[in-house]
Amino acid sequence: MRRMSPDVPLLNDYKQDFFLKRFPQTVLGGPRFKLGYCAPPYIYVNQTVLFLMPWVWGGLGTLLYQLGILEDYYTAALSGGLMLFAAIIIQFISLYARNKSVTVERMLTTDILAEEDEHDFTSCAGTETIKFLIPGKKYIANTVLHSFLAGLMCGLGTWYLLPNRISLLYGSTGGTVLLFVFGWMTLCIGEYSLIVNTAAETATFQTQDTYEITPLMRPLYIFLFVSVDLAHRFLVNIPALEQVNQILHILFIFLPFLWALGTLPPPDSLFLWAMEQVLEFGLGGSSMSTHLRLLIMFIISAGTAVTSYFIPSTVGVVLFMTALGFLLSLNLSDMCLVFKHSVTRHRVGTKSKALPSGSEKQFTWKECLFYIIILVLALIETSLLHHFAGFSQISKNSPQAVVGYVLMILLIILWILREIQSVCIFGIFRNPFYPKDVQTVTLFLEKRTRLVKIGVVRRILLNLVSPFAMIAFLSLDSSLQGLHSVSVSIGFTRAFRMVWQHTENALLETVIVSVVHLFISSTDVWWNRSVDTGIRLLLIFTSLQVGIMRDRLIQFISKLQFAVTVLLASWTEKKRRKSTTTLCILNIVFSPFVLVFIIFSTLLSSPLLPLFTLPLFLVGFPRPVQIWPGAVGTAACVCADTVYYDQMVPGLTAALQAAMAAGSLGLLLPGSHYLGRFQDRLIWIMILECGYTYCCINIKGLELQETSCHTAEAQRVDEVFQSAFEQEYSRVCSINEHFGNVLTPYSVLPVKLYSDARNVLSGIIDSHDNLKEFKGDLIKVLVWILLQYCSRRPHVQEVVHKTENKGQASLIILPALNTSPQTQSPEDSDSLNSEILDDWSDDNVFGDEPTIRKGKEEKDQLKVVPGVNFPIPGSVESQGVGEHSGGTVPENSLYKSVILGYPVVDKGKQKDVAYIPLVEFSCSHSHLLRLPEEWTSSCLPNSKMREMSSLFPEEWYQFVLKQLECFHSEENTSSVLEEIAKDRVLKDFYVHAVMTCYFSLFGVDNMIPSPGHILRVYSGVLPWSLALDWLTEKPELFQLALKAFRYTLKLMIDKASLGPIEDFKELTNCLEEYETDWYIGLVSDEKWKEAILQEKPYLFSLGYDPNMGVYTGRVLTLQELLIQVGKLNAEAVKGQWANLSWELLYATNDDEERYSIQAHPLLLRNLTVQAADPPLGYPIYSSKPLHIHLY
Repeated sequence: MRRMSPDVPLLNDYKQDFFLKRFPQTVLGGPRFKLGYCAPPYIYVNQTVLFLMPWVWGGLGTLLYQLGILEDYYTAALSGGLMLFAAIIIQFISLYARNKSVTVERMLTTDILAEEDEHDFTSCAGTETIKFLIPGKKYIANTVLHSFLAGLMCGLGTWYLLPNRISLLYGSTGGTVLLFVFGWMTLCIGEYSLIVNTAAETATFQTQDTYEITPLMRPLYIFLFVSVDLAHRFLVNIPALEQVNQILHILFIFLPFLWALGTLPPPDSLFLWAMEQVLEFGLGGSSMSTHLRLLIMFIISAGTAVTSYFIPSTVGVVLFMTALGFLLSLNLSDMCLVFKHSVTRHRVGTKSKALPSGSEKQFTWKECLFYIIILVLALIETSLLHHFAGFSQISKNSPQAVVGYVLMILLIILWILREIQSVCIFGIFRNPFYPKDVQTVTLFLEKRTRLVKIGVVRRILLNLVSPFAMIAFLSLDSSLQGLHSVSVSIGFTRAFRMVWQHTENALLETVIVSVVHLFISSTDVWWNRSVDTGIRLLLIFTSLQVGIMRDRLIQFISKLQFAVTVLLASWTEKKRRKSTTTLCILNIVFSPFVLVFIIFSTLLSSPLLPLFTLPLFLVGFPRPVQIWPGAVGTAACVCADTVYYDQMVPGLTAALQAAMAAGSLGLLLPGSHYLGRFQDRLIWIMILECGYTYCCINIKGLELQETSCHTAEAQRVDEVFQSAFEQEYSRVCSINEHFGNVLTPYSVLPVKLYSDARNVLSGIIDSHDNLKEFKGDLIKVLVWILLQYCSRRPHVQEVVHKTENKGQASLIILPALNTSPQTQSPEDSDSLNSEILDDWSDDNVFGDEPTIRKGKEEKDQLKVVPGVNFPIPGSVESQGVGEHSGGTVPENSLYKSVILGYPVVDKGKQKDVAYIPLVEFSCSHSHLLRLPEEWTSSCLPNSKMREMSSLFPEEWYQFVLKQLECFHSEENTSSVLEEIAKDRVLKDFYVHAVMTCYFSLFGVDNMIPSPGHILRVYSGVLPWSLALDWLTEKPELFQLALKAFRYTLKLMIDKASLGPIEDFKELTNCLEEYETDWYIGLVSDEKWKEAILQEKPYLFSLGYDPNMGVYTGRVLTLQELLIQVGKLNAEAVKGQWANLSWELLYATNDDEERYSIQAHPLLLRNLTVQAADPPLGYPIYSSKPLHIHLY
């Protein structure tokens, strides 16, 4: 049991010891007789006394009853009272010990896990001893409630196990003794878990027992058994009830084994499961997407059945059941949302918040109108047929029989039309009508045109023709004239609801009823004479493989297929064949018992649990359809890849809508699971709820980072889909090669999503010629981006109309290019910059050089001081200049204001510092394109600025400027742009800003950049230089410069791949395409996620693969592509999830390399574990319940 192979453990050493200590405690209900250390004898004696205490009180009462001193009910009261008193004393002692306990300092030990188990026992009744024996309750209310239940259970249990009572049931002394002894063992186990110490249950539904529900599990089943005995005592003598009581008395002694094996569900799971079963098979409803919806729908549906029983008019009953059956099968939540919004809008007027879009609102109201018309037509049909049609006896020529023939034809047609839509028929044979070799969206859409038309016909027959035909069949039944029968009310309530809720299933059931009618029409038997159609519906639905048996038959086939798959999977694993051979042989030898286990789990609608996913089968406890206790879509392991599923889900939902409506995904049943595959994405789809023209689903996304196990199973998924959708077959109806797999291919869905392409940039990014062109292109891209930015600033659009008729030029302060604000010589500046660049080496891609990252924005350094009228040194301050009417400023004042901003220099050298001259734009419109004032400050030596200004592409600058579109209101736009282009002052501003950014990104040397340099700057890591602080203090300009650098890199790659740029016009078009259709950045950027959610057509990112030592480019392209979808064996999913819950919550086997999580191509074990809800699974995306309209 410890290991299946040297490297894949089932349970490690510690977990094995832990399990061997925990399981006996679970069997006995809480006593810890197996400890990991030596404990004093009184620990075991005290637990034995507490365990047998209920038997002592019950035995005392039983003795008094057998001696004739007390009656049976007085005996029960005495035993119950004594147990209640004892339970209160036990809880009081526990509370006293907890309040008295003090913190004891312990010496550290090397084994932390053993430290958790050890206790320091000082005496038989010491504080530590009491805390160990009786942990106590967390809440006072539970202390009172559990004590009361303990007394009640002991009293009723004493009454239940009275020897005289057992003798009356069986008439055997030996059987009486056996049931009495082992029955009291069951009671003692239930009492101990309730008031002393609750054992960990193998049947665990909730991950945390917040409200202490687990102690109520075992008493709950004891009360259920006792309640049947009480009913047998006080009700009229019913033979069937007596037989049930006899059977339950025998099963009572086996309850400890059922609890230990985890077959009986905990109270919360039992409550939800029972509501679903009654709602679906007793009232004709469906399982719900949330627990609250389930509770509300159960109450309303039960109220409908009860109300129909008390309506005196037959026509009224028929109309009531028809209307309520239709309304309850609709997605009422969406309709209520629209109604609520409409009411709110009328109350508050136009200020209310609108629905997501007008089209959705209009569509919803069309849907409501459609439903109203259908409801009216159904009521008219029902009333007319019930009132005017004659009710004749069942015969082959009666109107009801004729409608039955029509239903048979509809069933056959709908079945054929549904099977044609999927790629496999019965999951075995390939459909010859399905498009072959489907790889592109265009080709698939062309080939499936006929299937779309067939889907429309099927939709009309399913949603319109079939429900009205079934209503006609039910309305023509003569048994509706006498409605004073509970069975008839329940039967027809369910039938009228099923017509809309599960139309395909209802059609099958109604056809079988019709066939039975025809079969017994000429036979004189008792059910034909005395039992009406309502009772026959109930009997047939439960006994003739319709209703419950239809569902159980589907489950049985799926469970049997799953069991065979597990057996084959264990046998075909060569590395573990020696270990599993024994289990496989035992399964074959004891196959009848395995079959009994499968049947038993089928009857309970519970998972078939393969322990450790080995062919060692147990019956799991029944659970609701959702499997997991939490709300759907509230938990996921969110990571950077989650955004890809977030973007894909709306399009996938629309594609699922068309596929489900056409029948491409087979019969839609709550609890069905589908798996979608596209590139590295795996989509897990689960159906939560079904109704008339709608379906509710949950979509999960599995991780994209493929581990070895993930990759192995993903490859098998690809093989299954490629074999079905892309492989050509010579035979017309070829057999599915992967029939034994838990995944059956069904269809492909065209969805708009991102394809992911990763390319190696070797030969491009390290090309000397490409890198040489890169430097020149960077200046051009900087010019284009800055001009585009300035032309699109909000203040430009606001003031463009105000300057149309103004000819006054603007005075500005220009940073001089002929003087230097610093006293440093050109030689000194060169040496300084060479030292700076030497510190920033290209030897490593990400070295330990002084750097600044893109995310560091020092906004606090840019502060505006109010009330100061002096211009900032080196900046543009047009307002200050405008205050002087003569157009000049006194030299001394301006000089003083400028000199205050420079570093302190010697007094004798102040004459070498030139003040900033006053200049003016030559064009009155130039100020509309001026740069922000803080961007024009000087930070570089004048000699370097003069040298770099020669690199400025003046022709490109003028070309881009003339292409601007910020003067829409101007009639002579071209002439205005011509004037601005001739403005030398404006150009000098751009020269200064562009070349300073260029220097910040590259430095002043004309050396060719290395690929490492490109990657560092692309990632936002800049070299330290004189201009670095200047640039980083201006976050907006920094982002623009980084954007220009990234655009230039993408331009270099495109030129190397597609060819050189011919002219300025082509370069402009290329940059405009980058601006509108591309996001070029890092995968880790928040804007990368925003671009995906905004559905940018293309995304590009540069990266480096350290394993291969190459630079890579990643391109995401948004396009309509095909997602391959297959249906999973629902019982295989439930069984593996049940084992996962048992392993992690009970055995605490969380080893990442455990056997049950290892990849297996048949079971898809690793993917199934991933798709479980957290904390047991780890999907990276999980949607809220999504409602899909199926019409």
